[in-house]
Amino acid sequence: MTATATSQQIVTFRVGDDRFAADIFSIERVLRYQQPTVVPNLPEWIEGVIDYAHRVVPVIDLRRRLGLPRTEPRPETRIIVFTLGDGWAAAVVDAVHEVTSVSAEQISPPPSLFRGLSAEYLRGLVRIGERLVLLVDMGRLLTATERITLERVSAESSAA
Repeated sequence: MTATATSQQIVTFRVGDDRFAADIFSIERVLRYQQPTVVPNLPEWIEGVIDYAHRVVPVIDLRRRLGLPRTEPRPETRIIVFTLGDGWAAAVVDAVHEVTSVSAEQISPPPSLFRGLSAEYLRGLVRIGERLVLLVDMGRLLTATERITLERVSAESSAA
């Protein structure tokens, strides 16, 4: 399906048993999983940093960020590099499924019962076939304070 003026392309991915999607324009690249370099004294949901395109990019463990238990990487585990302000951050996901186009009619606003961080980063729900997928605003996955932490990690790791 090709994108039209009333549709947008999304990347769908899985974390735990849940399906998520993000606007393709917020995604820089999908990488095969590589073990990030551990940086001490960080929140448990930051797995470390990777070198991508000659830049140090912090890696979020999206399972932990969403309150799920950590699991060992599997062959389908991926790292999604996404735009965060004027830089990049990355997130470990259990699998990336597809790039697809969705129409505006397929996107519903998030229910009012979604509060807190989840409401902050959730753009809506997308119906793909019989399945509901959570549409995430990747740039809002982190609070302003958390962004400062990631910028510090990047700067310290670049200087090392």
